[in-house]
Amino acid sequence: MTKAATQAKDDERGRPPRAGRRFGLLAPALANLALGVPAIIPLYLTYWLLTDYLPSDCAAFATGPELREMSNCDYHTLDHAPVVMFLLALTGTMLLIALLAVNVRGPRRRKDARPARWPAMAPLITVPFLVLLWMAKA
Repeated sequence: MTKAATQAKDDERGRPPRAGRRFGLLAPALANLALGVPAIIPLYLTYWLLTDYLPSDCAAFATGPELREMSNCDYHTLDHAPVVMFLLALTGTMLLIALLAVNVRGPRRRKDARPARWPAMAPLITVPFLVLLWMAKA
């Protein structure tokens, strides 16, 4: 092969062309952002448990004089807590399975050159929830 033919096959930087289009960090970022949309549900349930359920100072089985002393007890929150915990376990498990499929099994199945960039983009899953939370507070 002549030198001119070799240079014609090389790109402008003098590197040989790659066998496929590489997206860099764009594909992992978009995949994790898309995974963040259904992740809003378990993230909101976690947020509710941390902000509404934990601060309530209710003793669910208080009797007698102790019951009169509890003025900050929200029984509506106590009634919803088991349902929220069950839904959090269910949707959290589904999110974890999707997270492992996208960020761990996917790059290994595709023989990706740098599979570490997929788990590195996993924190982007929280971005849609944080945007909605910010919009609700504003």
